[in-house]
Amino acid sequence: MSLVIVIGRGHSGTRAISHTLYASGVYMGNLLNRSGDMMPPQKMYDACRVAANYVDWMGGLEWDFSRFIDADIPQEFTDLLDDYLGAILSHEYERNPRRGWKIPETTLVYPWIVRRFPDAKYIFWVRNPRDCILGRHGTDDLRRFGIDYPVTDDLRLRRAISWKYQYDLVRACPKPRHWLEVRFEDFVLDQEATLQRLEDWLGYPLGRIIVRPEAVNRWKHDDGVNYFDFFEPAMRDFGYEIPELT
Repeated sequence: MSLVIVIGRGHSGTRAISHTLYASGVYMGNLLNRSGDMMPPQKMYDACRVAANYVDWMGGLEWDFSRFIDADIPQEFTDLLDDYLGAILSHEYERNPRRGWKIPETTLVYPWIVRRFPDAKYIFWVRNPRDCILGRHGTDDLRRFGIDYPVTDDLRLRRAISWKYQYDLVRACPKPRHWLEVRFEDFVLDQEATLQRLEDWLGYPLGRIIVRPEAVNRWKHDDGVNYFDFFEPAMRDFGYEIPELT
C-alpha cells in the first residue's frame, strides 16, 4: 500500500491537496466533507484527547513533547485510530493501493502517527499564519482536545497559540523517512511547478484543481490583529515576510 498522510493546521489550505489527491485517484476514505476531511471524525478527536495526556505544559507558550515522542503508545489510542482509519487500512489494497487521508487533527497526534506509519509519505502543508488565523476551526481552542495553554478571550490570539503549538509539535518530532513541505501560496500562485515537485516525489501524476489567487494574502485586507511576535521564527523558517512593527 502506498500511503499519503497530510499534516497541517486547520485553515492551512489542506483541502487543496486533499482534493488534488482525490482527483488523482488516491483513495481518501468512504466519506469526505467539503474540506476533504475523512468522516466521521469523532474517533480521531478522541485519539487526540488520549495523546494530550502525554504533553506537558511548561507555562506560557512552551510545551514539553518528550513524553509524547518517546512513550509507549497506549492501546486505547491505537484502537481509536484504527477505528477511524478502518476504510483506509482495509486489506482490499488490490482495488486501489494508493491511499491517504486528511484531517487537520492528525497534526495533534503527529508523533504517534509517524511511529504507526513510518514508511508513509507525509505532506506538511503550510500557510502564512496571518491568513491561517482569519477563519474559525475546531482546533482553535486546544483545551477542547485536552491541551493546556494560557487562557484568553481574544479569539485571534487563541488561534495564533494553536498555530504555534502545532508548529512546535511538528518541529519537535523527528522527521519521517518521506517528508515534503509545501506552501499553500506556492500551490496557488505556481500550481504547475508545485505539482511537478509533488509528482516527482510521489511517483505518479496528479490531477489539476481550480485555484484562486485571492486565497493568498487575505490578511492584507483584514482590519483585525493577524500578526503576533511569536510567529516570527516559523515565518522565517517558511520564508514569509516579517512585518516591520513601529
